[in-house]
Amino acid sequence: MLTAFLALALLQEPGAAPAEGAHEKFNAGETIIEHVSNSSHEPERVLIQLPHVAGIDFSVTKHVFMLWFVAAIVFLVVTLTIRRYLKQDRLIPSGFMNGLEAVVEFVRDDIARPNVGNRWVMTWTPLILTFFFFILSANAIGLIPLFDTLAVLDRFVLHTSSESFLNKLIHGGTTATANFNVTAALATVTFIAIIIAGSKAHGFIKHWKNLAPHGLNPLIYVILIPIEVIGMFVRPFALTMRLAANMTGGHIAILAILSFVFLFTEMFGRAIAGIGVGMIVSVPLAVGISALEIIVVLVQAYVFTLLSAVFIGMAIHTHH
Repeated sequence: MLTAFLALALLQEPGAAPAEGAHEKFNAGETIIEHVSNSSHEPERVLIQLPHVAGIDFSVTKHVFMLWFVAAIVFLVVTLTIRRYLKQDRLIPSGFMNGLEAVVEFVRDDIARPNVGNRWVMTWTPLILTFFFFILSANAIGLIPLFDTLAVLDRFVLHTSSESFLNKLIHGGTTATANFNVTAALATVTFIAIIIAGSKAHGFIKHWKNLAPHGLNPLIYVILIPIEVIGMFVRPFALTMRLAANMTGGHIAILAILSFVFLFTEMFGRAIAGIGVGMIVSVPLAVGISALEIIVVLVQAYVFTLLSAVFIGMAIHTHH
């Protein structure tokens, strides 16, 4: 929290040099957007510049880097933990492996099994578990001011150039799941899984026939089928917006509250005014919202996982 608080003013883009004698004011909006955005679309802020293929820019930005970073951490932690457990002689797990097993059993028995059924539980539990661990890890890492710490270190100790990889890395948000492109990709995986689950359970043709109940008046299908098709696309859209909006909103709220320190400092022309507002208002409120964010991290991972399991289960067990 304190590191993010200090880095809030340090992460602003260096704009044009102010006129002689002019005072460069703190831009709260620019700082907040810079802190939660996907680095910057400007070429100098892209971490690794790659060519466009079929009109698609494959360059590596901050959130692409965070996707790789989170995926690598989840893979290494889970793989090394399980391999270490398998090398042990005892069957009863302990320590971190015990907690990992508890989470796996919870997702399998309380999320996947009630929705997809006993027959398909082992088919879809790996996907649902992947959703849960990845989203939870991405959300949690977004709360840790890793790159804010690097920003402070770079500003006061390292003094790297604006073109260095480190300087490019410290700009932009660390929460990959706050990017709507990321959550849309996750929701698209759920969308495809729904179609595959229905096709595996009933056959491809029967799956699409199950979108609407059978035996109704033909005139009703004129209204019902478009509604069902729209509903099919609304589900992944809701997954996309819910996760990204919740993860973005909390960070913006914290940064906006911390901005009061700099705004009041400029308003009254005294640092003591900003410090007083920070101690009385900004820091207590920011700490409270940060505590709420910890709950949101867990809840949003659970909700996305649960709804994905529910939607897959609805394709398997058709009830009208």
